[in-house]
Amino acid sequence: MHIGLFVKDFAVGKKFSKDGLPTKSGAEFHAENHAKQLIRRGNEVTIFAKKRYRFTKARENIDGIDLVRLHAPFRWLEIIVRLLTTHSKIDAFYIIGTPKFAVWAILMAKVFKKPVTLALTAKMEIFDGKKGWRNRIFAKCNNYIATSNEIGNGYVECGGIDASEVTVLPHGLDTSKYIMPSAEDKKKKREVLGIPADIPVVIFCARIVEDKGIGVLLKAWPIVHGVFPEARLYVAGGGKKHLMDAMKDMGRSNDNSAVILGEVEHPQKYYQVGDIYLFPSRHEALPTSLIEAMSSGLTPLTCRIGGCEDVVKDGETGFMLPVDDYKAFADRMIWLISHKDECSRMAKNANRLIYDYCDYSNVIWRLEEIISGKMHNGLFR
Repeated sequence: MHIGLFVKDFAVGKKFSKDGLPTKSGAEFHAENHAKQLIRRGNEVTIFAKKRYRFTKARENIDGIDLVRLHAPFRWLEIIVRLLTTHSKIDAFYIIGTPKFAVWAILMAKVFKKPVTLALTAKMEIFDGKKGWRNRIFAKCNNYIATSNEIGNGYVECGGIDASEVTVLPHGLDTSKYIMPSAEDKKKKREVLGIPADIPVVIFCARIVEDKGIGVLLKAWPIVHGVFPEARLYVAGGGKKHLMDAMKDMGRSNDNSAVILGEVEHPQKYYQVGDIYLFPSRHEALPTSLIEAMSSGLTPLTCRIGGCEDVVKDGETGFMLPVDDYKAFADRMIWLISHKDECSRMAKNANRLIYDYCDYSNVIWRLEEIISGKMHNGLFR
């Protein structure tokens, strides 16, 4: 099957924005990973995305993916021309997010009676299917994928989509890269990083921006440090300079117990030396860093939001806490540090749940079936 995948941005050419934030969005990560996994299953994938810079090529092959960058201001026309000529043999259309130019792919799919699937990976992408001509077209797809139950409900309640057309399906994870280490392996990995084997280690890995709950970290960690001065907090991620500076100041004022790592390309080595994953984000769909950490054997502390509620079962695979309640986060960190057996039990449950629910071996074949139009009903949960 030849799949046309439409996403707003792909390989934009710059790693960081002027603000120092990574430019690679969650949608781009999912597009790349899904394309590679679908290719491994014998499919051909062409990605259509915006051309943002002069120095990027209009068409190139990236790791076996045929990438077409669409030129402003006539992206709509370029899509039509390509789907009639160079890419006329595309069998199915897969749209991630709601890029404006994708409506023309939906219209072309309807003309040529080819299946089209729309996947939303963020709550903010939920659209009103009765307002605006583009939204009305987005509401005419054959199948819909939601990465969280919250988004799935949004399709039905706001988009006016029939529940039988909606599948709640996580974006997936290669769990072989995020393995829960044995006690001996964790000890060895800590030795490499110069971390004592017997101290509690808390990990945070996300962009350093307000919406990720940085205020909770700044207030909760001093409380934990006051009870367990030997504990360490490792913060991985780049972000806003004033917040990065505030994090560094907090670490220094608490005996350097909070280590600010900055942007980390491969966070696995930090996941695998940790005990607790601190993730106080204010809103999420299904956060990739959360499922990576859970797969790696960390017990998560998250807020009662979005896709976090799909994988964090309170008291079983971690704890769910109120948004911005730094005292609650501090109390639960202290409780988990004080109850090592319970922390270990929840970590094992988290690891098992992520494999069963999110591993690519359990996700991609279903995604392929949905895109092809072979799977329709019965998967909305």
